[in-house]
Amino acid sequence: MPLNLPNLLTWLRILLIPLMAGVFYLPDGWVAAHRVNLFATAFFTVAALTDWFDGYLARALGQTSAFGAFLDPVADKLMVAAALIVLVDLDRVAPLIALIIIGREITISALREWMAKAGKSASVAVSFVGKLKTAAQMVAIVLLLYHDPFAGLPVAPIGSVLIWVAALLTLVSMAYYLAMAARALRDSG
Repeated sequence: MPLNLPNLLTWLRILLIPLMAGVFYLPDGWVAAHRVNLFATAFFTVAALTDWFDGYLARALGQTSAFGAFLDPVADKLMVAAALIVLVDLDRVAPLIALIIIGREITISALREWMAKAGKSASVAVSFVGKLKTAAQMVAIVLLLYHDPFAGLPVAPIGSVLIWVAALLTLVSMAYYLAMAARALRDSG
């Protein structure tokens, strides 16, 4: 495992996951009730920013590695799954939404691995709809973790609408990737 700044940022993202989730389950009085949402949101936001930053640094510094390419998407999926499970537990996200998003992540990860073994990984490369899904999902999770009104904005209802949009985009992107994989396999004979 190469020890470089991009990989350290990925490890930081993984370490932030239990902090983001755990702050909701601390004994009463350890953290002021009005700060719990703020701390969880801050941990998740920092983790989400490291996702963008570690990839950028890996490319800019020429520090890409097979280990980093493996660990980065694992960290992303762990972060999103943990946040969704906590949000379901807090009754801020419907279980169906979590099942759709987590199920898609598992399905597409397996599909990408299978397509890579078949030499067809380019057919399931990240698409625009996948990036749009990720953006909607991350903003929705931040809003749902924060949950309290902010500057007069009803954060929780906006987050609830966005997480449904993210779930719809999740299904659309999954259908797109499955169709691209099927076409690549069909064309290869």
